[in-house]
Order: sequence, then C-alpha cells, then structure tokens
Amino acid sequence: MTPGTLTRRLCATTLLAQAMSVFFGTLVAWRLGQTNDDPRAGAYLWGGVVLTAVCVVAAGALRGRLGILLGWLAQLLTLAAGVVLPAMLVVAALFGFLWWLCLTQGMRMDRLTAERAAAADVEGD
Repeated sequence: MTPGTLTRRLCATTLLAQAMSVFFGTLVAWRLGQTNDDPRAGAYLWGGVVLTAVCVVAAGALRGRLGILLGWLAQLLTLAAGVVLPAMLVVAALFGFLWWLCLTQGMRMDRLTAERAAAADVEGD
C-alpha cells in the first residue's frame, strides 16, 4: 500500500527532523574523534553525512513503498550509530517511535478520509 497524503506529510516531517538530529550528532562524534586522536573520526563524519542523506532521500521518496523502506533503514542505521555515540540510542528510540506512530496513524487517518469521501460520493448520487 502506498502512503497517502497525510502519512507522507507526517513521516516526511519526522524524517527531516531526524536528519537534523543525526547531522548534529555526526558533528559531535566527529569532533570527539578528533579530540581523542581517533583515526576513524573522518569515517564518523562521512557515515553521519550518508545517514543524514538517507533520511532526506527517504522523506522525498515517500510517494511509494521505497520511501517507507528507506525510512525503516534510516531508523536501523540511527540505532546502529549508538555504537559510536551512545546518545544516538536516545535519538533512535525517540525517532523510531515517532516514525512508527506517524506511519501507522497516518495510514489509519488516510483510510478514514478515503472512506468518508466514498460515503459522501454515495450520498451525493
């Protein structure tokens, strides 16, 4: 099932807010890596930028099922980022819950809107 208008709006808003949080977390991990002379600091930066891009691309691709799959991928990768920066576990929990909530409730509201529109068409005939 492809997401409806309300589902797309709710989920895209969640993913864009997540992208900003991930980006700022990326900057924290990168600077901590540089401060501790961690040779992986550059990888933290590029990995976080890629994850930020996945969030943004998923928000734009929500017109089809690919956007939903990319959204779930973004949630899993954000959770995995908790290995590098434990604070990302909190971000992953919050946005994972928001993603699930927006997806389920948005689809429910889109279905109810379609049912009401169909009932109004039947009554109008």
